Amino acid sequence: MKSALILWGGWAGHEPERCAEIVQGILSDEGFSVTKETDLQILVESDPRKYSLIVPIVSMGSITDTQCKALTSVVETGTGLAGFHGGMGDSFRNSTNYQFMTGGQFVAHPGNIINYRVNIVDHSDPITAGLGDFDYRSEQYYMHVDPNNHVLASTTFSGEHAFWVAGAKMPVVWKRRHGQGKVFFSSLGHLASEFAVE
Repeated sequence: MKSALILWGGWAGHEPERCAEIVQGILSDEGFSVTKETDLQILVESDPRKYSLIVPIVSMGSITDTQCKALTSVVETGTGLAGFHGGMGDSFRNSTNYQFMTGGQFVAHPGNIINYRVNIVDHSDPITAGLGDFDYRSEQYYMHVDPNNHVLASTTFSGEHAFWVAGAKMPVVWKRRHGQGKVFFSSLGHLASEFAVE
């Protein structure tokens, strides 16, 4: 059986506990055995290689060098990593090694909760095949991103809330490799209720 580890915690405003419950349900429906944990020491004190997928849901948290090494090493050897919004894209501001693995870091969301457009960039990828562009209401993440990311969807900043970024095209969804591990990220998902958006 496939197994997944959900690491949750950090800033309560992103509703990490509720999001962890939702993700657990999704993964269980896909045949995963799921472990949820709030203590990152599980990465050091157990063998994270037993998990086929790790999902961080930890906004503005902290990670020790030892914990980060355990996480990045297991992804490098083939464990998948997937997450969304600040739970993965703003987990550990103090760790450039973590950011190197994930392919990006949140830096701003001009205007806070706003309406914006998400454009599908790669229509041939299995993740986005059959999807069309869509309107969305949430935080429009401005991120520092790795040019090596395989971008699946993007958004364009209007400049209404920060005129100096008008026209900037920003990745919203990407996938990448980190060693042998597959990494997936979506900047959507500010609140748990966004999982119900169709």
